[in-house]
Amino acid sequence: MSMETTAWTQLHSVMNAQQERRPFARETLRRIGAFARPHRRRIARFVALGVVTALLAVATPVLAGRVVDAIVSRGDRATVVHLALLIAAIAMAEAALGILGRRLSATLGEGLILDLRTAVFDHVQRMPVAFFTRTRTGALVSRLNNDVIGAQRAFSNTLSGVVSNVVTLLLTLAVMLTLSWQITLLALVLLPVFVIPARRMGSRMARMQREAATLNAAMGTRMTERFSAPGATLVKLFGRPEEESAEFAARARRVRDIGIRTATAQSAFITALTLVSSLALALVYGLGGWFALRGTLEPGAVVSLALLLTRLYAPLTALAGARVEVMSALVSFERVFEVLDLQPLIEEKPDAREVPEGPVAVEFDGVRFGYPSADKVSLASLEEVASLDTRGGAEVLHGVSFRAEPGQTVALVGSSGAGKSTIAQLLPRLYDVDEGAVRIGGVDVRDLSAATLRATLGMVTQDGHLFHDSVRANLLLARPDATEEELWDALRRSRLDDLVRSLPDGLDTVVGERGYRLSGGERQRMTIARLLLARQRVVILDEATAHLDNTSEAAVQEALAEALADRTAVVIAHRLSTVRAADLILVVEAGTVVERGTHDELLAADGRYAQLYRTQFAQQRHQGGQRPGERPGGEPQEGDRSTEGNPSTEGEQQPAGAPPAADSPVAAGPVTDGAEAVA
Repeated sequence: MSMETTAWTQLHSVMNAQQERRPFARETLRRIGAFARPHRRRIARFVALGVVTALLAVATPVLAGRVVDAIVSRGDRATVVHLALLIAAIAMAEAALGILGRRLSATLGEGLILDLRTAVFDHVQRMPVAFFTRTRTGALVSRLNNDVIGAQRAFSNTLSGVVSNVVTLLLTLAVMLTLSWQITLLALVLLPVFVIPARRMGSRMARMQREAATLNAAMGTRMTERFSAPGATLVKLFGRPEEESAEFAARARRVRDIGIRTATAQSAFITALTLVSSLALALVYGLGGWFALRGTLEPGAVVSLALLLTRLYAPLTALAGARVEVMSALVSFERVFEVLDLQPLIEEKPDAREVPEGPVAVEFDGVRFGYPSADKVSLASLEEVASLDTRGGAEVLHGVSFRAEPGQTVALVGSSGAGKSTIAQLLPRLYDVDEGAVRIGGVDVRDLSAATLRATLGMVTQDGHLFHDSVRANLLLARPDATEEELWDALRRSRLDDLVRSLPDGLDTVVGERGYRLSGGERQRMTIARLLLARQRVVILDEATAHLDNTSEAAVQEALAEALADRTAVVIAHRLSTVRAADLILVVEAGTVVERGTHDELLAADGRYAQLYRTQFAQQRHQGGQRPGERPGGEPQEGDRSTEGNPSTEGEQQPAGAPPAADSPVAAGPVTDGAEAVA
């Protein structure tokens, strides 16, 4: 390894290491050992290979010196040939061992990456929804990528490097002292001139590298937000292209400036260290040549010392930065363990039960609930804040009780922020209640296994989220073993089969990020098709028809009627016309069920439901006559989503200065009832 290569390697290591001075954490080392234990045999072979490679690296300069001595002394030609062949054999052995070492390093490193990534991914999968509503996705992905890779370097690079460098250093020093202790000591005098600039400049370069990484991350985040489908739409509707361009150009210029500074500093650093290495070689050749001319040193020894000098400075410089690399690896491990140590609020019991066979009832029994505070579900580093928000925990549901008998439909209506979606999220155990119980089939959901909950309960949400994958893959999430005929049957029943048949690749057509290649109504019908395919016994519809036009809604209502047949359903509705046939209607206000009954009973009671009903249909009745999309008598058809004249729609339901709604982000935490206007 040349001096210049050594300088570049040291510079790269210091720049990319996380410069944190901290004591070794014994617990961290113990846990690292636990992850490394399955790979202990590979680690032993890897270390042994590094020792053999170090021995061969020192042997070559010694043999080269003997060749020179044989030539100068006009010795036996056979000796020269034999030494040359031996050097060639060592070179081939080094090449073979290098390839083998690289394979062992890759096997060890990638195996550790696999273990860490799998552990983190599986753990994150168990986290509650509150975790994902607070965490920045990019920060979480970074733990699975950057930090995991940083951790594996401790084994694939640092471990072998420390062992091989120590062996190389000891052998090189021993051989050099044997050849000429005077030249060896003088060569060591120049070592600080080589190492000190490497550490000081390396720290400076590390600061610039972190600054560049921060600037690049900020620029990348801005591009990601602007280039996503929702972000691009928002910019086109409300953004100012000139200001967007100027802001991006300013960020890009800062990245350019730090890049120029970094490149200039790198060049100066490498030039200085190359100069130092040249001076060291000049010292060896000058002093060694003088000794050789005096007859106190063999000419071959001078050549061996010059070659060994590079083998001396390289491991010394690498070992000088080994602590930084070790600390960097420890930091990466600790950041990975930080995620693994965050315990999920929702845990499946070891003796979890199954939902009883047949139609099942749904029951809320005195349920009280408040969204957990950030410190219980998240990490400051994942939210990229200095400290976690300690607000939250305020109760948003106050003694909610109701029962949906097998096959019944229960509708939840009320103002935005009243707690309707919160109630729906407790059924599939996205959150756990604080008091009371939620039961399915007479069994508390906390006593059920996650698998039986998924198989029993299906949910259609407002946004109709789809993955960037094919139509087939998005449907198979519901039932991976579904046949082609079952897929088409679900599409037919959701009135999507004609559309999918018209797509260029049919079921294999990719729907785009979040399904943005489909219209809002088509995305919603895809989620309904998924529900139909799953055939679950309990169904939750959270504004399932909110994005459909009149024609589509009529078709989907037919499909939903079929899907809900003989199934227990909880329906959150914005339009009262969609829930008039429900077996039970609950009016939810401020986290409390204030009224319950059928449509006719609630109208007769002339309470909150009647008020909402009159408000919603006041305009149509006032105008008299029949408008397009309206039934005789002034009531709108299912597809008419007009809320004009309704004082309780989103953004208007609370007067200025009023306290936040019970489950608004301010009062209750990260999850709200979304875009629910008055139902």
